[in-house]
Amino acid sequence: MNTEWLSRTELLLGNDKLDKLKNAHVLVVGLGGVGAYAAEQICRAGVGEMTIVDGDDIEITNINRQLPASISNLGKDKAKVMGERLLDINPNLKLNILNEYLRDERIIEVLREKKYDYVLDAIDTLAPKIFLIYHSLQNNLKIVSAMGAGGKMDPTKIQITDISKSYNCKLARMLRKKLHQLGVHEGVQVVFSPEDVSKNAVILAESKNKKSNVGTISYMPPLFGCFCSSVVINGLLSD
Repeated sequence: MNTEWLSRTELLLGNDKLDKLKNAHVLVVGLGGVGAYAAEQICRAGVGEMTIVDGDDIEITNINRQLPASISNLGKDKAKVMGERLLDINPNLKLNILNEYLRDERIIEVLREKKYDYVLDAIDTLAPKIFLIYHSLQNNLKIVSAMGAGGKMDPTKIQITDISKSYNCKLARMLRKKLHQLGVHEGVQVVFSPEDVSKNAVILAESKNKKSNVGTISYMPPLFGCFCSSVVINGLLSD
């Protein structure tokens, strides 16, 4: 496959910056409503190597917002489906697929197994999210983290900022508290929205990964993913 598909990107960035992306390796953890869209934008920008991680299967309730979710893909591994999609976009992509839930010591192993130029956190669950962020910082890795897109409707309220400046987001508040206990007060870029979430949009739903479900609209998680990918791409280009 030739590189003609990147001609518009090269026109915008120039050859030197395009080479930066081709030589970069990005780790994307979580391939749900946010992470899958972020992964695709990173791939389409011409990043040369990616490691994608998710242990979930595609469920029918994913269809309203998640990129790999369709009737024909129900029950399939998200990571495998997304991997096939990314390679269909760029067959020359060096792709590492981890079909697993990252947690505890396994996170440390993955962060040390390869050299990453950027980490993108799109994990829904608090404990592994904190662990990934903390140990990325401990390994001097740049990271962007997605906060809660659920319950939000207004795309104009989405912001990119340091975690210390996030506000009116329940997930960001819990994350700040836990990170403060670990001695981390800043240095993590986040994508968040301060938009209020209606109590009617949240239901309790005990499962292996979540204690509640929050209503979502089709376009908000993808927009969070696009914002996250912009942080990664611009961060790679600024190095």
